[in-house]
Amino acid sequence: MEALLERVDLTGGAAPPSPAGAISAEEAASLPEPPTVPLARHLQVLRFNQRQIEFVFKAQRKLGDVWGMRAYRADDVVTSHPDHVRSLFTATPEDAPSITGQSPLRPILGPNSVLTAIGPRHMRQRKLLLPPFHGEAIERYAEMICDAAEREIDRWPIGEPLALAPRMQAITLDVIMAGIFGIEGKPERGTPEHGLRTAVRTLVNLSTWKIAQLGELLNIASDEPVGPTKLALSFLDRPTYQVIAARRDVVDLGERRDILSMLLQATTEDGETLTDQELRDELLTLVLAGHETTANSLAWAWERLVRAPDAHDRLRDAVRSGHGADEIERVIQEAMRSRPVIPMIGRRVKVPWRLGDYAVPPDTPVLMSILLLHHREDLYPDPFAFRPERWEDRTPGTYEWIPFGGGIRRCLGAALAMAEQRVVLEAMARRLDLVAADPEPEHAVHRNVTMIPSRGARVVVRSRVG
Repeated sequence: MEALLERVDLTGGAAPPSPAGAISAEEAASLPEPPTVPLARHLQVLRFNQRQIEFVFKAQRKLGDVWGMRAYRADDVVTSHPDHVRSLFTATPEDAPSITGQSPLRPILGPNSVLTAIGPRHMRQRKLLLPPFHGEAIERYAEMICDAAEREIDRWPIGEPLALAPRMQAITLDVIMAGIFGIEGKPERGTPEHGLRTAVRTLVNLSTWKIAQLGELLNIASDEPVGPTKLALSFLDRPTYQVIAARRDVVDLGERRDILSMLLQATTEDGETLTDQELRDELLTLVLAGHETTANSLAWAWERLVRAPDAHDRLRDAVRSGHGADEIERVIQEAMRSRPVIPMIGRRVKVPWRLGDYAVPPDTPVLMSILLLHHREDLYPDPFAFRPERWEDRTPGTYEWIPFGGGIRRCLGAALAMAEQRVVLEAMARRLDLVAADPEPEHAVHRNVTMIPSRGARVVVRSRVG
């Protein structure tokens, strides 16, 4: 089998052209609507929420690149063709706004954050948040990321199984807390920042419990948190507002360069400042979305690496020879291709829209399956294999590799996430010899909108350098 795989051409190709974009009502009337998954609405909602991977791959096999499903509020259409992605990413916000206003995270993050806001409010929030994520700011974080990684690696036991996901979360949480609040290492006990860090770690851990899945289902059709989610948020909001109040009172606010201090001083073109509610929504977005997605990308990278000995050896040898930058980049690109932490994003088309052989009417939510797009055989030969070498002479395509989304909704923290992954992968490959705790690959499970390793990416540290 391995010999057969070695003969696979990994250079990649192109998907066959597929017309997509806004069309007239007359043209739309001449085209059929996409085929729909033949299941009752409540069964589709349940299966998509609990077993999204199985659901979307089965639908694609039976129905093709474009198909419809009955969701909880409307009938959605799903696509996985890069030409369709291009049409949606390059559309104006008036023609195809984001559907994040209906995100499962809206009850948690509120309506004001850069992730859940749409239209002018989204652009307002995005402009306010851009400066802390520019190149110079990211460069300042590099040493902080390295220190957090080294501290964490030093704690890991030798010869015992350990789950990498929570340990990656510890690193990325330290980084995002330092970037947001300007605190190096762990905050002092008794401070509002320490209370917030504790609350975030507790709730992230609890989110893997069965009751958390019940909370997700209860919040599906709600704009406000209910049930367990409402109780959890009260635990999180208290220290968040305490942090905001304490920071407003500091005398050296203008001299601080952390994100919270910059947001407190930021004004819009109209001279407006952020309210406490808006600050709360942004801080929770940055803390929750900004650390967990990166942590799980790192966990998935190692879950794949320890089951791909050739790739693992190439990374380790390149890093330890002092020439690991290119191999690290290829590993990150392949890990985010094969295991995208956010498996789906979407837009709501406000005009008739063509998707290949089909047309959809105005006000249709169109979901782009990152998972299906990243596993297209015509773009990525042998798509289910983990092969970083496929990126040796290839640059990720804007509409073919989209773990950070795209267009005006592209993830603000993409540069920071990539910087974190580069530094942490380099430190781990340089200092650790890792093997899988269990040779059986870990399947993906869903938590809110993310896709995470079922056993937390369990490994065994065979040896540690330094």
